[in-house]
Amino acid sequence: MQFQPIYEHGKLLLPKIEFNMTSNQSVGIITDLKRKQLIMNQLEDHSRYYLFRAGQNEYMHLSVEELITFLINVTERNDRAARLIEYFGLKEERKVKIKDLSSSKRMYVTLLRVFFAHQPTIVLEEPYFYLEEEDRRHFKRILDDLSKEKRILMLTSNLEDAMISCDVIYRLNELGFHPLDIRDSEEDKQEAQEQDRANITLQKIYTKKNDKVILFDPPEVDYIESMDGSVLVHVGGENYVCALTLTELEQRLNNFGFFRCHRSYIVNLQKVREIITWTKNSYSLRLSTGKDAVVPLSRSKLQELKSLLHL
Repeated sequence: MQFQPIYEHGKLLLPKIEFNMTSNQSVGIITDLKRKQLIMNQLEDHSRYYLFRAGQNEYMHLSVEELITFLINVTERNDRAARLIEYFGLKEERKVKIKDLSSSKRMYVTLLRVFFAHQPTIVLEEPYFYLEEEDRRHFKRILDDLSKEKRILMLTSNLEDAMISCDVIYRLNELGFHPLDIRDSEEDKQEAQEQDRANITLQKIYTKKNDKVILFDPPEVDYIESMDGSVLVHVGGENYVCALTLTELEQRLNNFGFFRCHRSYIVNLQKVREIITWTKNSYSLRLSTGKDAVVPLSRSKLQELKSLLHL
């Protein structure tokens, strides 16, 4: 897939993007609302792409069974409504009008339109956002089946949602477009142990979320904090648990421009935009991360930081 660069007031919002999508593959892009819309707007060839936009509505006056029958007829599928209702897990709701369903079930029924799409590529904007757990499981199963014959692109602001169904995940933000290195926890455990034993320079930061190991390049990290006995790595407004201690991370990240600015914080100095003086003995660092993050700076660390920055 290809996307052309887009500028706004001289600022690059969307870089030129190129990546390959093969059959039987689901790709996720984690980004913000503005960039999601810019991507969707470039997918105008409706013979190739089926677009599902967040907040899309359904025929509220129809029952579930009437809607599925209508979609079968419109798409000329050789299928029976009763079989699909069972496949979708909607036997109990088949006679219920869509307007009377719960908000989660209503969105799930609306998402079922993708099952009837004839296009080879399905593009979904925030498909899991409004779904409760049961509906998430149902829709994941449907997407898994669809991915056997179609290409699926998911646009979301939530890493966990992308991890539910996507084989490959990219992050798109002010720093550009780059892949996330995500592996199954068990598959990665041995490699992590071998790296620790070798005591080599840290090239990746190992974090964990939802039984997945997520590896970040040091420049991607905004800051790291210790909170309630856990070490959290902050990247692009989200946080990920890391098994290493702050002291271990400080030692490993020293050569990558990181600084222990507080007993509970390590900051990426490349992301520091401003030193804030609150009082004579109280300081903070404001980061240029797009999230306006602020981390504390210990008074005892102020001179060391000024020396590092040649201030």
